[in-house]
Amino acid sequence: MVDHGIRRGLKRGDVARRTGCNLETIRYYEKIGLLLEPPRNVNSYRIYDDAHVRRLRFILRGRELGFSIEDIRGLLDLVDGGTQTCAEVKTRTEHHLTDVRTKIADLRRIETILAKTAAQCSGDEVPECPILEALAS
Repeated sequence: MVDHGIRRGLKRGDVARRTGCNLETIRYYEKIGLLLEPPRNVNSYRIYDDAHVRRLRFILRGRELGFSIEDIRGLLDLVDGGTQTCAEVKTRTEHHLTDVRTKIADLRRIETILAKTAAQCSGDEVPECPILEALAS
């Protein structure tokens, strides 16, 4: 078989379909360096492989779990450098978990305030509104 310099692999659209990620997001992750830019074939098409798909899935799952871009970058740096330890990853995850729990507590407090404020409103077609008064105070 003759190799004409055309590398087989996945195009960006294939990666998008396999991961459920849109093309612009893939471009963005490449631009900011989370997803390594793939090599190009002789026609200048980017050629992705399964490692790109796995890395993108890792990034997407991290985002689903609320990790920031910088948190994910830190985890990937550990993996890429081969320096990850379970202890380091656990420490980072527990820090993120603390942040998530703080946000949940804040949302519960907001929910309570909004529920009390909404309960004070008659909903009638009158100009006086306890909700607006609460926001203004």
